[in-house]
Amino acid sequence: MKIALGPLLYYWSRQATLDFYAQIAASPADIVYLGETVCSRRHELRHDDWLDVAAMLKAAGKEAILSSQSLIESESDLKALRRIVAQSDFRVEANDMSAVRLLTVAGRRDWVAGPTLNIFNPPTLSLMAESGATRWMAPPEMSGAVLAELLASGAPAIETEIMAWGRLPLAHSARCFTARHFNLQKDTCEFRCLDMQDGLALRTREGEAFLTLNGVQTQSARVHNLLADLPSTRQAAQVLRVSPQGENTVRVLELFRDALGGSISPQDAFRRSADWMVEAPCNGFWHGRPGVEQYVTT
Repeated sequence: MKIALGPLLYYWSRQATLDFYAQIAASPADIVYLGETVCSRRHELRHDDWLDVAAMLKAAGKEAILSSQSLIESESDLKALRRIVAQSDFRVEANDMSAVRLLTVAGRRDWVAGPTLNIFNPPTLSLMAESGATRWMAPPEMSGAVLAELLASGAPAIETEIMAWGRLPLAHSARCFTARHFNLQKDTCEFRCLDMQDGLALRTREGEAFLTLNGVQTQSARVHNLLADLPSTRQAAQVLRVSPQGENTVRVLELFRDALGGSISPQDAFRRSADWMVEAPCNGFWHGRPGVEQYVTT
């Protein structure tokens, strides 16, 4: 089973981002997704910078993949997307149907169908495969049972990837709630996201962690953690995705590799991961329950 590092969902400074991927080059990650998928105003790294990072990771033995933006809102967004599709050195993760269209027209037969394409049934997955997708990522809210049923219902034989660690991306909006929090307009946000390496925590009046604001993206507060569920993930997927966080991402990747390699049990790996989570764990979606829950199998 392969371990993938998902695209960086937060906005970090240029140097922090470059330093992070220098560490990832020596990590157990087999696949690394790169690029800005959340907000087009985030451009500490430009297109050529991401290509340089991809080349560095490729030289380190990683499969580098360029991820497209999840919410296309303007002609400038389309221009950036066309540049990603036009390059031929690296595979592309399509996170929007406009990316699927451009990849299909370009004759690309090597791309990844991202989680925000919302693939929930065999006909949709077959359409993606016929259009050139060779890997797809199941939506994070899809349960293991539904995924197994989908794959057993005549789905095409392409690689399946699931999210195994990280705050769950729940929604994208044309509005920026981080800017709103600071009484700023989206187009004059002063790039406040740069001050929050893991997003802006949102709590209830009782002080309970509720959601995380990340610009135009809303995430869960809790950390989706499938370390204890690795035996069931093996039956459904070939790739496990870890989402980057501000601290200890390499340690998390190492923990997944150790658990998959058998040097530590999934249960022990889950217990050890407690020190590296930014919030309490959850795995409810994988078990067909409310995503916020931490379901313990017996």
